[in-house]
Amino acid sequence: MDEPHPTTPEVGHRQDRQDRFAVRTDAAPAPVGPYSQGVVAPGKFLFTAGQVGLDPKTGQLVGEDITSQTQQALRNLEAVLVAGGTSLANVVKTTVFLADMNDFAAMNRVYQEFFSTDPAPARSCVQVARLPLNALVEIEAVAGYS
Repeated sequence: MDEPHPTTPEVGHRQDRQDRFAVRTDAAPAPVGPYSQGVVAPGKFLFTAGQVGLDPKTGQLVGEDITSQTQQALRNLEAVLVAGGTSLANVVKTTVFLADMNDFAAMNRVYQEFFSTDPAPARSCVQVARLPLNALVEIEAVAGYS
């Protein structure tokens, strides 16, 4: 039987995490579960957790409409990116989760205000059965560093 390659971790072995670190900021809502607001692979990419339209000061959704929730979700996303040392201008990919695909056009109008770079980030948008706290939209991103 062949011996495993010395650099291949054993199944279940926890690798050294010094090559990445968590992003934490009070300018975006605190995680409501066992996850980070974002994780940075230094010098490479920042992967954010999905952000909903929560006001980070009150912990409440900012409104009952897609426009206000999308604006706040993107502000929260921007806060995590800045705390991680990057910005909206460096986002290369987003994923948008909508509670109702009929809200796509209204969400897209707000989204365009935040992502006016050329080229715009790659994006996927899907409708889901339900979002945390009954939010109407959740947005996550992957950003590089310039």
